[in-house]
Amino acid sequence: MKLLGISSRIDHPEYGKGVITNVTSQHYWVTFIDKGLETIDIDSEFDVIEAAYDDVDTVSFFDIESSLVDILKKWSDASEVVPIADKYKGGRLILEPADTSLKSYELPIDKFFHKIIMVRDRLRVMEQRINSSDLDEQGKVDLQQYITRIYGSLTSFNILFKSNSHNFVGQRSK
Repeated sequence: MKLLGISSRIDHPEYGKGVITNVTSQHYWVTFIDKGLETIDIDSEFDVIEAAYDDVDTVSFFDIESSLVDILKKWSDASEVVPIADKYKGGRLILEPADTSLKSYELPIDKFFHKIIMVRDRLRVMEQRINSSDLDEQGKVDLQQYITRIYGSLTSFNILFKSNSHNFVGQRSK
């Protein structure tokens, strides 16, 4: 039996017609018209509608999708899901003016937290754009130092993050 390559078309007795989207040493990853993505053993019973033999080492749809997601995370302001610390879920942020005749301002902490995440994500995008810009090295270093100081100013909000890996990190003292 010759190993089928990516883009081979098959007809499986249980899943129906599909296209091989990835090949491993023991399985074919097949996207079936009616059943979606399934993994089947290489020695499974199925009919070959159209075989592609030279495409075993090509990039799979999964690899392309993973690469695209990584690129979008790196170069866009699309944000990752960052959970808020459990103790603040559903909480409120209340700003009380010193003048008691004025009304206080109340904001759900989740909404405030989301805005902080947006600021952080936009800083990251700005950082990437600075690094890839045509600025001279000294100009890049100067702007990076400003961004690092901004991160340092935002470290007060680290208490809101569920995981320390999401914390803001400013300039470290030597």
